[in-house]
Amino acid sequence: MTAERDEDFLEDRQENGVETNHYSSIPPSPSPEDQDEAFSTYFEQKVHIPDTGNQIFSFRKLWAFTGPGFLMSIAYLDPGNIESDLQSGAKAGFKLLWVLLGATIIGLLLQRLAARLGVVTGMHLAEVCNRQYPIVPRILLWLMVELAIIGSDMQEVIGCAIAFNLLSVGRIPLWAGVLITITDTFVFLFLDKYGLRKLEAFFGLLITIMAISFGYEYVIVKPDQGELLKGMFLPYCAGCGPVQLEQAVGIVGAVIMPHNIYLHSALVKSRDVDRKNKKDVKEANKYFFIESAVALFVSFLINVFVVAVFAEAFFNKTNMDVNAMCNATGSRHTDLFPMNNDTLEVDIYKGGVVLGCFFGPAALYIWAVGILAAGQSSTMTGTYSGQFVMEGFLNLRWSRFARVLLTRSIAIIPTLLVAIFQDVQHLTGMNDFLNVLQSLQLPFALIPILTFTSLTSIMNDFVNGLVWKISGGILILMVCVINMYFVIVYVTALNSVLLYVLAALISVGYLCFVAYLAWHCLIALGVSCLDCGSRLQRGLRRHTDVYLLNDMDCDMQVDR
Repeated sequence: MTAERDEDFLEDRQENGVETNHYSSIPPSPSPEDQDEAFSTYFEQKVHIPDTGNQIFSFRKLWAFTGPGFLMSIAYLDPGNIESDLQSGAKAGFKLLWVLLGATIIGLLLQRLAARLGVVTGMHLAEVCNRQYPIVPRILLWLMVELAIIGSDMQEVIGCAIAFNLLSVGRIPLWAGVLITITDTFVFLFLDKYGLRKLEAFFGLLITIMAISFGYEYVIVKPDQGELLKGMFLPYCAGCGPVQLEQAVGIVGAVIMPHNIYLHSALVKSRDVDRKNKKDVKEANKYFFIESAVALFVSFLINVFVVAVFAEAFFNKTNMDVNAMCNATGSRHTDLFPMNNDTLEVDIYKGGVVLGCFFGPAALYIWAVGILAAGQSSTMTGTYSGQFVMEGFLNLRWSRFARVLLTRSIAIIPTLLVAIFQDVQHLTGMNDFLNVLQSLQLPFALIPILTFTSLTSIMNDFVNGLVWKISGGILILMVCVINMYFVIVYVTALNSVLLYVLAALISVGYLCFVAYLAWHCLIALGVSCLDCGSRLQRGLRRHTDVYLLNDMDCDMQVDR
């Protein structure tokens, strides 16, 4: 650190002879572009936080902080999650609801880390990664997260396209639904020009539509409440086999999504929090956690609606049963269900069809409306994720339209190709592949967020405590192991020697990169014996305002 930097740092720490506390050691670096036209995504205005005195809890303040958590929770309601829910109900009945509950709680704890990083540092996870990792790991991280966003976006856009197909009685083909989704997403994304709160209210409306739509299905099916509660709170799965185990792993993989960690750490920056004031930062962390808990509780209820509907109505049903019912009601989709006694296999498209066969056309159309709301909202938040990730990792300073166009194109082009060359009735296999793709990317969000929130040099007084470090490490290890099992199950089912060899080669590089990130994470967690050699020898970037993997107080930084 140069002498000039030292003096600047000390001056920043002292105002009028009184030492002040800056609860982030990594303020964003100024750049020439900052002096030009204001650069922002989603943050063209910041929501003012009202002063309510010394109240322990204020609904006014909670309302001011309400918004980012609900946008984040949409990732728990995307079409991939809905499909996982309905398959869980159809294959295991109510028996895996406790897995859904556990995955949602784990998700809440991980989202807490993401929100705290954004609040305390004033930077989101992609920006922190950009400043702390060397260029090669940084580029690799960006590519991995982009792959996760592309996979998620493909599920979301195709979910919208399927909803349009169902609502139009097949008149709108899959590719046309994709084009419609692209167009209306561009329109909706510019709603924040009319005010941040209006945009958040629009997302709230979409969540409400989902709750009403899937809640309607729940009411007409009338699931057994006793079985539902037993499945939710008794962590046991009587009579379950490999199919149910794979489905349980799939639930975890669908609920906890890597790009959502990056998204949430960015969304919390939309509130006007004085990061120089420890009390304000602490208060923001509290209210963001409460808001996230409420938002994920709502998303959990919606997911439960879907699981319960298919558990009650279609668990242990055969293709023959559904075929007979569809024939009796005159459905035009009877050919989807062959005349055999195999267990019913459902996806988002077939799910709507069987609801229509058993509970009338209204059930089908209301299901499609719910899927459309889920797909539309999640593809919009996915676009925000893409912008945050690309800007953070690559430090882009482009116009708003150029950024939206690029981030949408990266995900939309492969989605459109799939829609053109794939039939709407045969998308389940692709959805499984996309779930595997996102499972592979989980370590590239979970490991960095635990690393940076465990460093005093970054988080200061808000660094993870010992309990959080241990429990966070265990949670992340558990989630990664579960999802890797899901990947292994998927790959071994491919039955191709060439694919096995290719998977083995990719796995070597993949595991080496995960080991690199895990090594730094363990050092941040306090395993000092792994900290061999100087930071420069390890190729880590050095900054005048923060040192990765070395928790130092202010005096130590100045002495350096």
